[in-house]
Amino acid sequence: MRINILMRYNLLSGLLLFISFSAFAQNEPVSTYIGQDLNTITSAVPFLQIAPDARSGGMGEAGVSSLPDANSLHWNPAKYTYIENEMGFALSYSPWLRALVSDINLAYLTGYRKLANDQVIAGSLLYFSLGDITFTNIVGETIGNYRPNEFALSGAYARKLTKNLSGAVSARFIHSNLTQGQSSGSASTKPGNSIAADIALYSRHDIEFPNMEGFFAWGLNISNIGSKISYSDDNTERDFIPTNLRVGPSLTLDIDDYNRLSFMLDINKLLIPTPPIYAVDSNTNLPILDDNNKQIVARGMSDDVGVPMGMLQSFYDAPNGFKEELRELAFAVGVEYWYDKQFAVRAGYFYEDKFKGNRKFFTLGAGLRYNVFGLDFSYLIPTGGQAANPLANTLRFTLHFDFDAFQAQNANQ
Repeated sequence: MRINILMRYNLLSGLLLFISFSAFAQNEPVSTYIGQDLNTITSAVPFLQIAPDARSGGMGEAGVSSLPDANSLHWNPAKYTYIENEMGFALSYSPWLRALVSDINLAYLTGYRKLANDQVIAGSLLYFSLGDITFTNIVGETIGNYRPNEFALSGAYARKLTKNLSGAVSARFIHSNLTQGQSSGSASTKPGNSIAADIALYSRHDIEFPNMEGFFAWGLNISNIGSKISYSDDNTERDFIPTNLRVGPSLTLDIDDYNRLSFMLDINKLLIPTPPIYAVDSNTNLPILDDNNKQIVARGMSDDVGVPMGMLQSFYDAPNGFKEELRELAFAVGVEYWYDKQFAVRAGYFYEDKFKGNRKFFTLGAGLRYNVFGLDFSYLIPTGGQAANPLANTLRFTLHFDFDAFQAQNANQ
């Protein structure tokens, strides 16, 4: 086979999250050598890290402690216990790499239903289409057109634990069909599957200021705690999925009966091992192998570990010590203004260290709510980091459907 579909997907996934750096093949170990500061953490199925909805997309991709909405399952499902409506749905659409191709996109369908005042269930489908890819043989003859895709199907249960604290658990099935059953060289391939879970907390406390009220909230979500994924029939190469720790506070001020202003901060850290720095031969500049034909680690720790150990190890395994561990934190800052709960204006900023992905961008957004329907949209402006961004100069949309308003409208007819 002339074209290795895994390598082609590697290019796309690199553009998704790490477009400023060379992408690493998902089925190859990541190697970094002495003297290099660049040490980006990569994983399989990076589409799970993409902000799926336009509301948080307009607030710098902050959402762990923002006001709850139908899309809370992605950011922090524990927020659902504080949502005002009994039931709601949302559908989001994000064109991807629109400046280069027209057939790559991310779609997100999510909904929730209150079981009681303190219990909520929710579900979602995240679907990522990689567009059409043409396979050719060694002489360049077309042997088929394929459409690789990935999806994640999730369900969540949230419950209030105390007056001011709620918790949630989520389960997720992940399917990644990149190869369409094609062979890569002499190796046969298959779709990759994984099962994952989320654990989340959310707390809210009322506060008072002179002439106004509000509340302080904080949230924590450890998402995608799950098994490694493999694309080979023999399962010899298995890669971590993007287990992520998201935590942060928010402050909401009810200025008066019509005006509400919220500020929020998200701190993110991938809970997968940092690639070590391997020893190299000073004469040949090639990796030095041990008796088992494995590369020798010069600094850091081996990333060939299980999922629980990898999560724990991710806090102290950086080859350059504590300084590099701090580099692995990504920050999202957002602000949201609502007028009469009907019109919203949003802005935000996202920062990632230049050695750990280098994503830096401003975001703008707005939202409208009218009776049964609502619409959010966002716009991303790259700055100071990567040379390009797959969402640059692209509008993203989310459509909300409010069942409470629908039922009230029918009752008044």
